[in-house]
Amino acid sequence: MLGLGLASKLRKAGVVGINARNRRYIMHHNPRSLYELVDDKVLTKRLAMQANIAVPKLYGLIRTVHDARDFQKGIEGINDFVIKPAHGSGGNGIMVIARRKNQLFYKTDGLAIDAEAVRHHIVNVLSGMYSLGGQPDQAIIEYRVHFDPVFNSLSYNGVPDIRVLVYRGVPAMAMLRLPTRQSGGRANLHQGAVGVGIDLKTGVTTLGVYHNRRIAEHPDFDTPLAGCAIPGWDDLLLIAARCYELAPLGYLGVDMVLDARLGPLMLELNARPGLSIQIANGKGLAFRLQAVDAAVANTANAKEKVELSRTLP
Repeated sequence: MLGLGLASKLRKAGVVGINARNRRYIMHHNPRSLYELVDDKVLTKRLAMQANIAVPKLYGLIRTVHDARDFQKGIEGINDFVIKPAHGSGGNGIMVIARRKNQLFYKTDGLAIDAEAVRHHIVNVLSGMYSLGGQPDQAIIEYRVHFDPVFNSLSYNGVPDIRVLVYRGVPAMAMLRLPTRQSGGRANLHQGAVGVGIDLKTGVTTLGVYHNRRIAEHPDFDTPLAGCAIPGWDDLLLIAARCYELAPLGYLGVDMVLDARLGPLMLELNARPGLSIQIANGKGLAFRLQAVDAAVANTANAKEKVELSRTLP
């Protein structure tokens, strides 16, 4: 439990805690009836495609164990791909195949597995091993992202992504999430990835956080984390704001990637985005969210919401 002195300092700094996030923002702005729009990754992908928001191409959707036996039919001629649960969270259950040779499938760490091992993973996904609530699930097979070269010296054996916290349609805070050796190549802070704050106005990285402590360099490469300009930043902010139109949750996490060939792609949406983004940016969310509340009524579309985001404190 926080001491009164520390709690007072955090409030003065505008830090939003879990209870405040749940009570003031998630419960108030995120109707439960809309959660399926973001918890079901297949539905999210289809909504995005209808709205002309770019997403990784869907190669196949496996619904039954019988379909799992024939999973290779959907990836004929495809050398690399990703398998993920349709209702997964936290990056759990994602298998990335970087290449194929003969009858073997090679993961990003170089480990070779056979078709039976891939099929076994798919069956585990279908059983609900990785899904929210442990319910039976579906397995998505989709395009494997090839991240932009700007991140070559910042990412260990995985794809970095960009999390934008969108409040009432306005991008309110953003961070870059970088895979590490400890995270197993996953861009998940709870598994050991690095979070790096991004200046909303410029798209340039600022502070780094690793296991809730501030760092200046990537733990695996000693590469400086600050000063990296994110390519296509304006486009990324606009995509984030537009995601509110396809899933109108007032407190929304938008996860995107920069593909070397395809540019910005929206990966998934989150109805319960965490609060580590505040540590990565060295700023509390409260004052920004209050500023959005005071001004958002004067915005009519996603472009205007992006312009509002550039004025936040």
